[in-house]
Amino acid sequence: MRRVLSVGLATATVVTTALTIWLAFVVLDQRETDQRRQEVLAAARQSALNFTSLDYRHYDRDSANVLSGATGDFKKQFAAQTKQLTELVAQNKSVSEGQVLEAGIVRSDENSARVLVVADSKVTNTAVPKGEARTYRLQLDLVHKDGRWLTSDVEFVG
Repeated sequence: MRRVLSVGLATATVVTTALTIWLAFVVLDQRETDQRRQEVLAAARQSALNFTSLDYRHYDRDSANVLSGATGDFKKQFAAQTKQLTELVAQNKSVSEGQVLEAGIVRSDENSARVLVVADSKVTNTAVPKGEARTYRLQLDLVHKDGRWLTSDVEFVG
């Protein structure tokens, strides 16, 4: 009887230990997934905010903010257009004050993500000196590079 009790107790201890270890891995994996999702959303929100907040009086700084969170083709295209945009923004005395309203992850893994962002901005320029409200629906593709989430593509959707 004592032997059966000892075997039963040992078996219960092994099963409990194995279950505890398995649950610890599940919890750790969930925390890592949640952390990654928060990092993706924060990067997408910041990128959208940078993209929708531009001021002709310090466009060099504003465009540098966009480029600092960009990579790949998006970075190349935006950089290639910066000189032309700088002139256009200055000529029209454009100011855009962006605000991110919502952001949601469409898909994500350890290395890439797609996020939909809804942002508003108040735009003033020589054509609309009192300002005009604009709403943007953006699809941002992000990649994880050198420990950061960077925007690799931006599309206007819907």
